[in-house]
Amino acid sequence: MPAPPQPETALYAAAKAFLQGRGFVVKGEVCGCDAVGLRPAPEAGGRPGVAVCELKLGFNLELVLQGVDRMAAADEVWLAVAATRRGRDRDTRVHKLCRLLGFGLLAVEPRRGRVEVLVEPAPYRPRPSPKRRAGLLREHARRQGDPNAGGSTRAPIMTAYRQQALACAEGLRGGPCRPRDLRDAAPEAGRILLRNVYGWFERVSPGLYRITAAGEDALRRWGPGLAAAAEDP
Repeated sequence: MPAPPQPETALYAAAKAFLQGRGFVVKGEVCGCDAVGLRPAPEAGGRPGVAVCELKLGFNLELVLQGVDRMAAADEVWLAVAATRRGRDRDTRVHKLCRLLGFGLLAVEPRRGRVEVLVEPAPYRPRPSPKRRAGLLREHARRQGDPNAGGSTRAPIMTAYRQQALACAEGLRGGPCRPRDLRDAAPEAGRILLRNVYGWFERVSPGLYRITAAGEDALRRWGPGLAAAAEDP
């Protein structure tokens, strides 16, 4: 009986290690991208380098379209697929397509953690999108650690906003607090408590909030992984 196919997240660790080896600090699931790497600017006041890597078990049109969509926000776009012996990743026409589009192409062997560079990203650049680039930079910088495995599709993403909301919930465990009491752990505490997107908070009087049962449930679900995520740079 054939082994069940591996999820796309199985490619993430090896792809992340590859980009880290090229000097990037990598985090998964940033603004819809499977993996985003930032490399410090070579000089003071310069722009940091941005690399985006999209993961798929096999090379297909959806992967190409994702790469095209990421080009406006990144300096390098990498497509990473599971390595095969005679699959699409070995097709010279696919390599040519990647070169024409300016993509890098990686063949990943998840079990061995091996990454083969099939195509290097080319210097071709479309019209840049400063707004989207700024969104990647902002979310990457605000997110604590690397709590998501790139390629996740069926689990909620731990965004920087959710991390701060959980920090607020943790701070309210000891009793009602005002937003200013929580700002050391959550700089956006005032907005988060007021909007109450997840239903984790309840206002007991003007400017004073407490945690709800839903917030307690969220801490039981997400809390144990927060400290570990914060330790990953």
